[in-house]
Amino acid sequence: MADTPETQSDTPPDRLSLDPRSDHFDEALLSRGVGIKFNGQEKTNVIEYCISEGWIRVPAGRSRDRFGQPMTIKLNGKVEPYFESPPQEGEEGVASEG
Repeated sequence: MADTPETQSDTPPDRLSLDPRSDHFDEALLSRGVGIKFNGQEKTNVIEYCISEGWIRVPAGRSRDRFGQPMTIKLNGKVEPYFESPPQEGEEGVASEG
């Protein structure tokens, strides 16, 4: 199934990450707000998710790796992402240049 702009606006992608260094980072989608239900419970601390493989990554407490990034734990289960706000037709909140 090919992702057309209409289907992308209705459903979140199969995989999405909050880390800007990741290939699965998409600032436009994240600006809409993406919520995650994991095994029927609302999760607010998800760093990355994958629907097809059935996992999420969450931070492991306050611990950091040697590069200053949060240490994560991969949890397996049913992942149900959703958008918190509908898509915006125009770019109303964008600052003008100059």
